[in-house]
Amino acid sequence: MAVETAAQKKRGVLFDVDGTLIDSSYFHAMAWWQAFRREGLDVEISAIHRRVGMGGDKLIESLVPDCTEDMKEDFKSAHSAVFSTFWPSLRTFDSVRDLLAACSDAGLAVGLASSAQDRDLEVSRKLLDAGSSIDAWTSSNDAEESKPAPDILEACLEKLGLKPEDAVFVGDAVWDVKAGAAIGVPVIALTCGGISEAELRDAGAAEVYDNPRHLLEHLETSIIGKMLTESRDA
Repeated sequence: MAVETAAQKKRGVLFDVDGTLIDSSYFHAMAWWQAFRREGLDVEISAIHRRVGMGGDKLIESLVPDCTEDMKEDFKSAHSAVFSTFWPSLRTFDSVRDLLAACSDAGLAVGLASSAQDRDLEVSRKLLDAGSSIDAWTSSNDAEESKPAPDILEACLEKLGLKPEDAVFVGDAVWDVKAGAAIGVPVIALTCGGISEAELRDAGAAEVYDNPRHLLEHLETSIIGKMLTESRDA
């Protein structure tokens, strides 16, 4: 049986990485908290966590609205330095590789729609160890504006050669849901990043599951499975 290349796949699934495939949301919150503390700011870590998933620039502007551009760069550099110390502690969520493989084996293009820095994304890709299940990926260099703007999704779709109407996005944050909605991509949200089902549904998530394993268990009845059925019937 011939294997389709990414360019031949007509539909696809985009995955956020941090908090969706890799258990890293709280590490990011802690890294931002320490970055702010280094500059003498005491920001509640719960407030930081609720903004994880935004681009770093927007997270800073939201929490420290009067910061200067120099301060913003200092915060981002400090976050990056602190977060790198957590790399050895990062783990994938249960069944992540099986989920990615199931989507790929079903004939879907699979993209990592990540806005992480290149070096963080490289660590994540090694952790995922998903090989040929991933057809394309993005980093912060691929987007002019960060989430909740849809730039990173548009960049990933372009790399996969897909239109928004032919894709589903899987994320864990309200900002992921908003980014998908901006270009008409339905979003499956996972609560493993620490955001409640109610908040994700209120933001507009099409479906909500606990984690990648839970989604995998319901893949056939999810909107991913329905997309496959429609593709076969077309």
